[in-house]
Amino acid sequence: MRYEKFSKLSIREHPELNERWVQDRIAEDPSILGLGDVILKDKERIQSRAGRLDLLLQEVEGNRRYEVEIQLGKTDESHIIRAIEYWDIERKRYPQYDHTAVIVAEDVTTRFLNVIGLFNGTIPLMAIQMNAVQLGDAVSLVFMTVLDQLRLGLVDEDEEAHEATDRTYWEGRGTKATVAMADELLEIVRTLDPNLELKYNKFYIGLAKESQPNNFVQFRPQKNAIRIEPRIPKTDLIEQRIEAAGLDVMDYETRWGRYRIRLGKGDIKKHEDVLRELFDAAYRDSKGAEG
Repeated sequence: MRYEKFSKLSIREHPELNERWVQDRIAEDPSILGLGDVILKDKERIQSRAGRLDLLLQEVEGNRRYEVEIQLGKTDESHIIRAIEYWDIERKRYPQYDHTAVIVAEDVTTRFLNVIGLFNGTIPLMAIQMNAVQLGDAVSLVFMTVLDQLRLGLVDEDEEAHEATDRTYWEGRGTKATVAMADELLEIVRTLDPNLELKYNKFYIGLAKESQPNNFVQFRPQKNAIRIEPRIPKTDLIEQRIEAAGLDVMDYETRWGRYRIRLGKGDIKKHEDVLRELFDAAYRDSKGAEG
């Protein structure tokens, strides 16, 4: 196999390349940013009294929109202010979506990371560094996420400790049959830790060990099904496994890092192996987060 060395370019200093060129390349194929399966919703989107948003991207099957601000050269304060302004305008205009501000720059400086790190968690903000590289006559762009949207902690674990319910409450919200499905799922979970128990909260059925919550997966019984929400980072391997199994995936909730999967009658036995894999991945991820 032949090896060829590429050279790195500065888009800001290049006589032909510019911000519009970068914008057009991302608009042609938004997947190059590494945000998952997203589509272009708008480009140069006019913001009332606040300029133009470079790119607005939206998840194909999810409920998230990304407000993307592009900057050549080093990051600076004006761009973080602009990115937050655009994010704020869009989230107020379209509150039915989850919104994330994304800053794409050639040089994401340490000082800049420190500043935007202060907002991460309260303002969903990502920083992506882009590099232009040349190989022969061809020029390409390489993107690397240097600050991901902070996966928020389980606030409801603390808050809902004061809103505990019981099995009867959930049998009323769902049915006895769908709550019994939570028992079946618990048996799968107990192959990972036999001391785990169901914990009935107001908004979901979680898990606990020795009265301490460990909600790496949550259960929400409904009238004709049960929704499970394993907390797992979204990866190509997980996506392929879920798709191959034919699970009914509603979406991936980026803010909380959870898949939302609907299981109907007979689905637990049918998909027991893949469910165990998902629970195992979520359990191991939760143990890593504790460390």
